[in-house]
Amino acid sequence: MMDALAGQSLQSIYGVFEKMKQKNTPAKPASPPIKPTTTPTTPSGPSDAEKAEAESLKGKGNAAMAKKDYPSAVEYYTQALRFVPNNPIYLSNRAAAYSSTAQYEKAILDAQVAVDTDPSYAKAWSRLGHARFAKGDARGAMEAYKAGIEAEGNGGSQITRNGYETAKRKVEEEIAAEADNITPPSGPSTSRGAGGAGGGAGGMPDLSSLAGMLGGAGAPFGGGGMPDLSSIMSNPMFAQMAQNLMSNPALMQNMMNNPALREMLDSVGGDDGEGPGAGGGRSMPDLSGLLADPSIAEM
Repeated sequence: MMDALAGQSLQSIYGVFEKMKQKNTPAKPASPPIKPTTTPTTPSGPSDAEKAEAESLKGKGNAAMAKKDYPSAVEYYTQALRFVPNNPIYLSNRAAAYSSTAQYEKAILDAQVAVDTDPSYAKAWSRLGHARFAKGDARGAMEAYKAGIEAEGNGGSQITRNGYETAKRKVEEEIAAEADNITPPSGPSTSRGAGGAGGGAGGMPDLSSLAGMLGGAGAPFGGGGMPDLSSIMSNPMFAQMAQNLMSNPALMQNMMNNPALREMLDSVGGDDGEGPGAGGGRSMPDLSGLLADPSIAEM
């Protein structure tokens, strides 16, 4: 060992020692990178230059609307919205342009976003009402116009009030039409009430008319007369027949086509102008025999 170090200076010997020491010492892990202390900033909104450009585009859109160039107006307002998204004025104006080209669904969407963004913007409510009404939603239009009147204050503008009244009348017409679809239509026969004659839709010939057709009520038996109505209805079969007639007036026609009933009518009166009790001396078929007829009994 000493022979190997002979002839070397102390400094060179120390250098060799340091090199050997570094080889035997494990390397230290690298230090993590230092993170910046500043946080990235978020955009605070459109710049003044962007706002100015959006206003310029809105002006071009308004000019296109005045010329009735609605597709160009839509494009200008769309470009303005790229600079200032969800601006209620730009959205409301584009809704008006969409309505002018009958694109009511798009108009409703724009106007709805406009009033959601600024519920106090009355013009957007009015345009929402117009688009809903044109789409067939009278109730929704009435609600939008009402909100517009409240946003305007002082009873609202004449245009908004007119829109509200128009939508309200349409709603009333729809309610009346729905009621007509539920209630059976009344005709000349049913307008006379529950006891009216005739057999209109859902109607029923009243029993007094039936008695008149059978020769009159109140006349005694014999001499071609008829028993009074109370006597007829006291018979269970006649009572059942009357009940069936009330549920199905079409049975009246079937009953009148019955030969036995026709014979009874001919015996009471006929086309010669002689009615019951006119002195024709015609006899009345036996009532029990008439009721025994199966076609009449089934009624």
